[in-house]
Order: sequence, then C-alpha cells, then structure tokens
Amino acid sequence: MKIVSLVPSQTELLCDLGLQDSLVGITKFCVHPTNLRTQKVIVGGTKQVNFEKIQALKPDVILCNKEENTLEMVNVLRDIAPVHVADVTTLEDVYDLIHEYGEMFSCVKEAQQMVGKLQGLCQDWQIKVAEFPSLRVVYFIWKDPWMVAGGNTFINTLLRANGFVNVFQNIERYPEISVSVLQETDFDILFLSSEPYPFKEQHFEELKMYVPNAKILLVDGEFFSWHGSRMLKAFPYFEKLRQQL
Repeated sequence: MKIVSLVPSQTELLCDLGLQDSLVGITKFCVHPTNLRTQKVIVGGTKQVNFEKIQALKPDVILCNKEENTLEMVNVLRDIAPVHVADVTTLEDVYDLIHEYGEMFSCVKEAQQMVGKLQGLCQDWQIKVAEFPSLRVVYFIWKDPWMVAGGNTFINTLLRANGFVNVFQNIERYPEISVSVLQETDFDILFLSSEPYPFKEQHFEELKMYVPNAKILLVDGEFFSWHGSRMLKAFPYFEKLRQQL
C-alpha cells in the first residue's frame, strides 16, 4: 500500500509501526525519522500541498488530521485517493488511532504492543505527577497575534497529564489573547512552545514588559502536541521539565 502522510506526528507513528517503506509522500515538516525527507517525495506543508505531486504518486490512501490540515485541502485530496482524517484530543484518541492504523495497514501486533507500552508509561507517570504541586500555566503557541492553547486540544490533555492547570482551558481551541490580559491573570508560569511558532528566549522580554516578575520557560512543542509514538519518548522530558520548576 502506498501512503501519503500530511501530518508529521502521524508520519513518525507509521515509521515506528514498521511502515516506512510504504510511505511515498510526506510534508516538509516530517522531521522524524531525521533521514526521511531525503528518501520520500516532499509534497508541501500541512496547510498547502502540491496536489499534482500527490496525484503523480498514485497513493492508495492519504492520511490527514483535523488539527493540522484544512477541510478545503481534504476535499480536493478526496478526488485523488481515499482520505483518512484523524481527530485526536485525548489519550484514548491516541490509543484508538494507533489501533486503527494497525488494522488499516496490517500491523495489528505492532500497534497493540505500542499501545500497551504507552498506557504503561502514562500510568507510571500519573503516580509521579501526584507528588508534584499543581501549577497554573499559560501555554503560548503563536505570536503576532499572540495565541494560546485552550480547551479541547491535545496540548490541554498533556498539560493536565503533567499536573498543570491550563489557565485558558475554558476557552475552545486556540484563542488569540492580548498579553496585557496577563496582568490580571492568576498564573504560575508561562510556557513558550518551540512549535508551531519557534519561540526563543528573546521573546521573554516582550512578555516581561507586561508581567516583569513572570516565570517564563521554553518547552518542546513536539512532546506537548505530537500524538502517537513521539509520546514514548516524552516522559523523560516531562520529568526533567518538572525538576526545572
């Protein structure tokens, strides 16, 4: 089966399920495994793709995600090949997607093993998290305009799994905010994610103009937003992060 994957986290998941040889097309953001982009056809990004390139690959299935790909793009892709659109906001959604891929791509055993390992890691982590103090956090994903992770997102799920309280969890998806709002917001720490916006330490000063005493930390966006097999590597990072706090 020839697969085009338009979601970086799902591309990595396919490779970890042993399906790398079935991949024929990926996005420029599919950076794991690191050598993959030299071996596969790059068909564009997650929001814009070259439909002619995809059609030329004659894929049997195109993998998308409700979070990262647009409905308009998916509608055009459906004229090329069957499209599978994942919708992941909870840990159960992650397990279900892995099992679904196992059925779709005849790697049921590998999928079951991965889910079992991931569930065990999550359970062990919850025991550790119970010992940590609860912290109120604001998780920034974008700048100009400033945007944060709200509720009904996978990021929010992983914040909760780490014992954090998302200050904006009662607002759906990814709301725009004015940073001046932080002056009247009860929070313990500001997280600046490494993706999709590549925040750097230079952005600390812009926020400190409004909240000069705020604790600000750069965090790895892949570990907070990539569902699938990336989570197998996330827990050592989460533990190190908690030690920093």
